[in-house]
Amino acid sequence: MERWRGRVALVTGASVGIGAAVAKELVRHGMKVVGCARNVDKVQEVAAECNKAGYTGVLVPIKCDLSKEEEILSMFAAIKAEHKGVDVCINNAGLAHPDQLLNGKTSGWKTMLDVNVIGLSICTREAYQSMKERNVDDGHIIHINSMSGHRITPMADVHFYSATKYAVTALTEGLRQELREAKSHIRATCISPGDVATEFIPRIYSHDPEKAAASYTRFTPLEKLEHPVCSTTVGLSVISSRSFAGSWCPAVTRRVALVTGASVGICSVVV
Repeated sequence: MERWRGRVALVTGASVGIGAAVAKELVRHGMKVVGCARNVDKVQEVAAECNKAGYTGVLVPIKCDLSKEEEILSMFAAIKAEHKGVDVCINNAGLAHPDQLLNGKTSGWKTMLDVNVIGLSICTREAYQSMKERNVDDGHIIHINSMSGHRITPMADVHFYSATKYAVTALTEGLRQELREAKSHIRATCISPGDVATEFIPRIYSHDPEKAAASYTRFTPLEKLEHPVCSTTVGLSVISSRSFAGSWCPAVTRRVALVTGASVGICSVVV
């Protein structure tokens, strides 16, 4: 991480959960982190935690609704004006509505597509352009995907959400191919956590607190991810230990896995 000290990272959805944890860890390692969210007050709270801890980097909160292209473009313009541009883009923001395929609301489907797919793609495009115009050829674009982007779970409430994450899987591979064709050394990484205990699940089941509580208690606590920092491995797919050995992944149970970069961070959870 020493080579990233003083450089600029954008973390979307930095107000809570994995996004907040990643932002804090990058600040701890000396990066200048632009943390965006619709609720900028919570990002400011995370920034205050970083200051109190005496971290060497800085967290710059910025308000942005990723379902609105004009706000994303305005955010990148502000980053260019104040920090020259981004060197790392971590597309963490994502949401899920319990809108099933047979009776879901079109508005819920559209919102998930706007944030999880379109917003992510706009941020990727603008981050790449920011790097290209400054001749930054060692940048890193990271998609925080999900295990729901690799298998369909028997939970009707997340089937459409899973479709958006399958799109992220395809977008990551497409990005890798386009970067290779452009002869760029910018890295494209897809990190797919399993079941992590954040605010994400309670939000999905806000209409059913009992189901939310039951789901939340069997998930891996966020603090067990230790230091979820940027991996420099291209095309990395990370699975949390609990989901990896669970009934949703029977095909990989008792099989042999190679995990690169397993000494620290998210990868250490796998082993």
